Amino acid sequence: MRLVLLGPPGAGKGTQAADIIEKYKVPHISTGDIFRKNVKEGTALGKKAKVYMDKGELVPDEVVVAIVEDRLKEDDCSDGFLLDGFPRTVNQAKQLDSVLDKMDLAIDMVINIDVKKDTLVGRATGRRVCRSCGATYHVTFKPARKDGTCDLCGGEVYQRDDDAEETVSKRIEVYASETKPLIEYYNKKQKLITVDGEQNIKKVFKDITAALGA
Repeated sequence: MRLVLLGPPGAGKGTQAADIIEKYKVPHISTGDIFRKNVKEGTALGKKAKVYMDKGELVPDEVVVAIVEDRLKEDDCSDGFLLDGFPRTVNQAKQLDSVLDKMDLAIDMVINIDVKKDTLVGRATGRRVCRSCGATYHVTFKPARKDGTCDLCGGEVYQRDDDAEETVSKRIEVYASETKPLIEYYNKKQKLITVDGEQNIKKVFKDITAALGA
């Protein structure tokens, strides 16, 4: 199953993605994770992406599309994948269609998690991430058992720079102006399913699997 996960910052995409990849046994392809990995390793791509990420801006399409295309060609994507964080614009969606068309593939379904702006700010600014293993927490909804320490590996749990309130607000504005048109784009292709992301986490996942028919 080849899926795209849409939703603004703080919509709970990370939580739902974890459950989706577990159920459908497909790799989770997060452009955010890919860029952060490259930033940490100081690669040429990482340095270029960091300039935009630090400002809460979108990384240029040519950088994003190239790295996603390479990732989709890896063996673990042969039976499907879950794209998270890409595409973000209609232009990227069209380029993704072209990339998949060359591979004789297509997106099966696009999952849109819908959440109100006020809820988004609270969720995103409360998010915390393990510096070592990448496990995610939330100060209100899913706190670590010991403050600042990962339950899984004991690593440091911290707030990423792009989860600070000012950056979050800007990311939501960028999403509203550039990413929401994707909803109309995929709706016209009859590949869009929208779920209420303000529900209980388990109910959101139940709605997703019901819409996917599995």
